[in-house]
Amino acid sequence: MSPRSPELPEHAVVVHLDELLAARNLTLTELADRVGITVVNLSILKNGRAKAVRFNTLTAICEVLDCQPGDLLTVERRT
Repeated sequence: MSPRSPELPEHAVVVHLDELLAARNLTLTELADRVGITVVNLSILKNGRAKAVRFNTLTAICEVLDCQPGDLLTVERRT
């Protein structure tokens, strides 16, 4: 496996949490309270800096936002 170029992010996963929150008139704080995680951890996910997401957290987020994981996360093609 070759080392990553410094210009490329570690991953190409895009988190669409801002759009989903806006569409549901929810704040990050409200979502964090309903999901049961800290605002800091949810913010790390929202900003694409999370290294992993637990399935139980993903499930809780999707239940609160009434969405599917594919609504929340997508993968952008790298060029």
